[in-house]
Amino acid sequence: MVDIALGTALAAIGAGVAIGFAGLGSGLGQGIAAAGSVGAVAEDNSMFAQGIIFTALPETQAIYGFLIAILLLVFSGLLGGGNGLSLEAGLVAIGVGASIGFAGLGSGMGQGIAAASSVGAVVEDNSMFAQGIIFTALPETQAIYGFLIAILLMVFGGILG
Repeated sequence: MVDIALGTALAAIGAGVAIGFAGLGSGLGQGIAAAGSVGAVAEDNSMFAQGIIFTALPETQAIYGFLIAILLLVFSGLLGGGNGLSLEAGLVAIGVGASIGFAGLGSGMGQGIAAASSVGAVVEDNSMFAQGIIFTALPETQAIYGFLIAILLMVFGGILG
């Protein structure tokens, strides 16, 4: 019984790591992108819509972290149902949270930097919008890798199913 309580507590830590670090990456990335967007709008008021788009792109890392955190909370029994997790599954849950949390942290910050540079390029040459979106989307792949590894760890670590 102690192992189940400890495993479930470790899942709570994993959920916190997942959303905490992924949210930190998104927040920093959005702040960096917003700073570039404000400069672009100050230079050309018609850049507001493009600035919002570039600023919103780094939000996805927080969404990935949030989804993984919710899955950990539900399948560990912390949000009702479930029987709790074993100590081993709880340790896996920390790895789950770390995989999306740290991937989201780096990806979100990188995406914010790319977004800030892209919005600066678009204010100089409006035809750069599509290329800027592509460059801004590329750092997203690291968060997707972290998300996929988190899902695989949950499935094969005995948390899901």
